[in-house]
Formats: sequence, C-alpha cells, structure tokens
Amino acid sequence: MAEYGTADDGRLFRAARGGRVRPTEYCAAWERARKAVLSPGEVEAKLAEVPYSLRHAGVSLWIKSGVDPAEVAARAGHSIAVLYRFYAKILKGSQQHSNSLIARELDEEVQP
Repeated sequence: MAEYGTADDGRLFRAARGGRVRPTEYCAAWERARKAVLSPGEVEAKLAEVPYSLRHAGVSLWIKSGVDPAEVAARAGHSIAVLYRFYAKILKGSQQHSNSLIARELDEEVQP
C-alpha cells in the first residue's frame, strides 16, 4: 500500500487505469498466486481454490469465535436469513457452548 496506494474509492486492487478488476482477470491472477505460494499438495488439494474461499473462511471464523450472528451478517453484507441458510451447519454446532453462556449469565444474575 505504501508503494502503490489505493484507488480513489479505497479499493486495494484495481485495473491498470484505476477501474475495477474484471472477474476473469482476478481469477487468473489468483490462480497464479496460489501456485506461487502454496505447496504442490496444497494446490492439488484445492486449498483456497477460489477467492470466495477466503471470505467463507472468514465468516465461518467469526461465527465459531462467538460473534453475534446479526453482527456477522452485517459485516458480511448478508441478511440474517442468508447467513443462516449458508452457514447453518456452523451455527448449529455450538449448543453446548451456548448453554454454558446462558447458565453463566443466569448464575451471575442470581448472586447478590
């Protein structure tokens, strides 16, 4: 960023003349970057095969970290309905943790 700065609207990646990078160009650059930095086994295993993989991993991490689903949806630019539709498996996997949080809060409220 120090060397090249950002586009006028704050985007880090931009086309040569400052416009938006076309999806086909972005995907081609992504594929070259993967092959340059990942091991052959990681490339073959399809680790981060498409740029969306990183976004999905980020949203999944926020959910698993216990960030409120409404906040996760807002940060991801989703509605809560979309968040639950695409991340239901992750959201449903933490009942025990949720029960512990509720029990802890109930215990704290009961004590004088």
